[in-house]
Amino acid sequence: MKDFTIDPDLKELTEHRTTTLPIACYHTTISHNINGYIPMHWHDEFQFVLIMKGQAVFQIQEESVTLDEGDGLFINSGCLHLARDNHHSGCVYICLNVSPSFVLSQELFRSHVYPYIGATNLPYLRLTPQEDWAKNIVDAILEIDRLIRQSPALYQIDITIQLAHIWRNLVANGFPLEYKEAEMLKNHRMKNMLNWIHLHFAERVRLEDIAKEGQLSRSECCRYFRRFLKKTPLNYVMEYRIQKSLTLLQQPEYNVTDVAYQVGFNSTSYFIQQFRKSMNMTPLAYKKRKISLIP
Repeated sequence: MKDFTIDPDLKELTEHRTTTLPIACYHTTISHNINGYIPMHWHDEFQFVLIMKGQAVFQIQEESVTLDEGDGLFINSGCLHLARDNHHSGCVYICLNVSPSFVLSQELFRSHVYPYIGATNLPYLRLTPQEDWAKNIVDAILEIDRLIRQSPALYQIDITIQLAHIWRNLVANGFPLEYKEAEMLKNHRMKNMLNWIHLHFAERVRLEDIAKEGQLSRSECCRYFRRFLKKTPLNYVMEYRIQKSLTLLQQPEYNVTDVAYQVGFNSTSYFIQQFRKSMNMTPLAYKKRKISLIP
């Protein structure tokens, strides 16, 4: 089961790069993540996605998009996003992460890249291969994947050529850019509230504490969570506690009661009840299954 490290404010800590370039390309099987899905996170890199098998649902900020095999997706720098396998399809996708400063030369970054990072109406773009500009991007993603895997002579130069090709097609699409302070503030508040939860999930968590961190009323806080995460703040806390318990349960030195209290439950029986609801098995069954797989 795969996992990746995020800091308390949901920023992914994985360094996305090859040995020499600030770029990384992964083949990701969504169901192989330790949570069974890719949890909400963000990173400074641009992300380009290409579905190779199955079907995925990506949520970016407040919006959801369903992608089929062959579809692509651009996720902007700094945008909260998660991914789920749709209908247990065995979804596999290419994930290309690239530092915005590496997309074009330093001389062109300010005028042709930076404006896109700050655009509040561009959390993502769907890349539909039926459109020429999007197909060109999809083809370039496949070529970069090949170049990184095979590392032919001068492949680093060829990668920079493909990145410029990707960005030219994205810019040529003519997407109008908007900059709304209210949208920037909304994103900032959501990150602050999630950050607070991730720092304090093992403690007593009250709705008013979460709302205070976002400088919101309780009702407005709930509306934010419903828009971004399709659940209430306290439901998110419960799910996050279950997520955090998964890694601990795989460690032989912790029993179920130890784990329950470490992730914020005051009752082992309540932890078992909520874990079963989320994972369709008891924590002990999960623990035995995972430990049996350890060589």
